[in-house]
Amino acid sequence: MSKNGEVSSNQGPSRPTMPKPELNLFCSDKRKILSPPFGGPSSDSAAFMPFSQNSAAPKPRLPSRTIRDVLPDNTRDRCRIYPSMQSSGRLQLSATEIYDFTADDLQDLGEIGRGAFGAVNKMVHRKSNRVMAVKRIRSTVDEKEQKQLLMDLEVVMKSNECPYIVQFYGALFKEGDCWICMELMDTSLDKFYKFICERMQRRIPEIIIAKITLATVKALNYLKEKLKIIHRDVKPSNILLDRRGNIKLCDFGISGKLVDSIARTRDAGCRPYMAPERIDPGRARGYDVRSDVWSLGITLMEVATGSFPYPRWGSVFEQLQQVVQGDPPRLTNKNNTFSSNFVNFVNTCLIKEETQRPKYNRLLEHPFIKGIDQNRVDVAAYVCEVLDAMERNGVSPFTTDQPAQAWID
Repeated sequence: MSKNGEVSSNQGPSRPTMPKPELNLFCSDKRKILSPPFGGPSSDSAAFMPFSQNSAAPKPRLPSRTIRDVLPDNTRDRCRIYPSMQSSGRLQLSATEIYDFTADDLQDLGEIGRGAFGAVNKMVHRKSNRVMAVKRIRSTVDEKEQKQLLMDLEVVMKSNECPYIVQFYGALFKEGDCWICMELMDTSLDKFYKFICERMQRRIPEIIIAKITLATVKALNYLKEKLKIIHRDVKPSNILLDRRGNIKLCDFGISGKLVDSIARTRDAGCRPYMAPERIDPGRARGYDVRSDVWSLGITLMEVATGSFPYPRWGSVFEQLQQVVQGDPPRLTNKNNTFSSNFVNFVNTCLIKEETQRPKYNRLLEHPFIKGIDQNRVDVAAYVCEVLDAMERNGVSPFTTDQPAQAWID
């Protein structure tokens, strides 16, 4: 899932505010029942660019939806009574292209990923011929995992007006499991940069990194300003790209609500990318979006240099010593590899003292990315070149979500 080649789109029709419904995602009497408050502000959705096309024609934005729009009102009752039956859902591919559908309307093209919650498959909707990613969520996931799934679903459903966040199409039940239909992107940034650095023996051009940076900062800023949410898991595998040049942020399962701009949960996220204030055991107060700015800095340094900026840690204690007590990593400009603007941007993100670290509004004004959306560099052509090389070398472009080099068990 990813894109660049900036998306322009038109406002879709507004919808009346709907009451916040209750949805039982897991229907068996032996399984836990979830009742999330889906609703919230209405928004328009970004245009979806088909998986295999290269034309840049924009599509109209989609109106945002609540769970009640996605699943028929009687789905909950039918799931309680017939947990093994196929339930229908509503698939919205554009402002005018809406289908009632069941699992039988989807043709499975194969698994492209697997995680703790279940599998992600590439599927095609037969009636529309739209290829999509379908998350098949097991009904047996535990309560913590269910909460993360609901957060992820809630965020993508409310973010359809943002062209830098993966798009949600619809959901349905099959035999108690929940199938979530999403926009299909072509690769993740972790697979992308590792192939370029390790197999092609190259580095990603700085102008491409600038485009990736701008899209990511805009997505994070949207989450904060519109949804009052902090992502908390910014890393290369959660930034997606596609052949159209689109770049999008994904995976909002551990996103946190901001209360007075502060988040407090400490055990959410991938530890190697966590800011010092998030892993400091002596810290009593919460943290804000600047912790995601740190994670962005680590991500950019890794992608630009081809390696994780810290040495491998053998324990959490070693991580605490280096991240909390040691100096932050610094990007240098030896051999004139990087521009001074890029070096300054990354090192600004990696200021150890969070109060001196910038928030998104300041980052958007930084000369490294300010005005970069006016640059007509052909991101799509570059992404296609790399993806074609992957195919020739038998490398899957899809993320496997493998641990980072500095992962701590």
